[in-house]
Amino acid sequence: MTAAITYRDAMREALREALQRDQRVLLLGEDVGRYGGSYAVSKGLLEEFGPERIRDTPLSELGFVGAGIGAALGGLRPIVEIMTVNFSLLALDQLVNTAAALRHMSGGQFHVPLVVRMATGAGRQLAAQHSHSLEGWFAHVPGLRVLAPATVQDARGMLWPALELPDPVIIFEHAQLYNLSGALPDTAPVDVAKARIARAGRDLTLITFGGMLPRTLEAATALATEGIHAEVIDLRVLRPLDAGTIMRSLARTRRAIIVEEAWRSGGFAAEVSARIMEQAFYELDAPVQRVCGEEVPIPYARQLEEAALPSVARIIAAARDLVGPRPP
Repeated sequence: MTAAITYRDAMREALREALQRDQRVLLLGEDVGRYGGSYAVSKGLLEEFGPERIRDTPLSELGFVGAGIGAALGGLRPIVEIMTVNFSLLALDQLVNTAAALRHMSGGQFHVPLVVRMATGAGRQLAAQHSHSLEGWFAHVPGLRVLAPATVQDARGMLWPALELPDPVIIFEHAQLYNLSGALPDTAPVDVAKARIARAGRDLTLITFGGMLPRTLEAATALATEGIHAEVIDLRVLRPLDAGTIMRSLARTRRAIIVEEAWRSGGFAAEVSARIMEQAFYELDAPVQRVCGEEVPIPYARQLEEAALPSVARIIAAARDLVGPRPP
């Protein structure tokens, strides 16, 4: 194990390693160079690798994501940073109609080895246009692989395996995790196809990803003091979804709550719930429950913003209702 490192620094080390290992790798996006990235992830990389490989772009997501696709088709391994998930909507045509579809539409003749990183999530009083969680939108699209690193280890270890894939990968970095600190194992690369058990338990399964993992683990710790032992699954990979890990957990616990920061209606939690009903219905002792964000644009005021997000208290309350009273 190494000394403690922040999620932000772990991601920077992942970028540095990729740039050192493969001369085809470059980073482009708004403010990634001189400014060091909107969240300081790329700080210092311009000085180390130069403006040919750390490229500041105009404020045009449609343009610079398209440039990344072109670079990938030309034999490079571009990493494109989009400042915030809300701004990715300006590049949907490039991401969904081009990057995700080109392999299929070319009959397998062309691949787009592109990695797109973007900050996601609320909790920083940045209001509706900078705070939403749209991971489920991209997980809906065939041709994309969607990753949601929620730990220091995954922030450090997911980038290189993503760059080795022949098709586009989107990495969602929850902005509230950048200051998260933890020890980093020596074996940094991680499996970008599998979920993981973040906490073992026997009474119910809490399923989550990204910025909701710390709150879900906090809820599980509190529930244990009441005699409710929750297993916590960190999905990590939203597409392709690792349903096997979920179903094996439910075979043990027989109850499930899905925690997602995004809106409940049409959210990714609904997809996970449907998979459970299709594949593990007869394993369940109770209906699948969801704890999701409120159906409103994310407010600016701190108290309202927190009220709109899944809280530790809401997760605990849902678990108590699902499991019922524990014997004394």
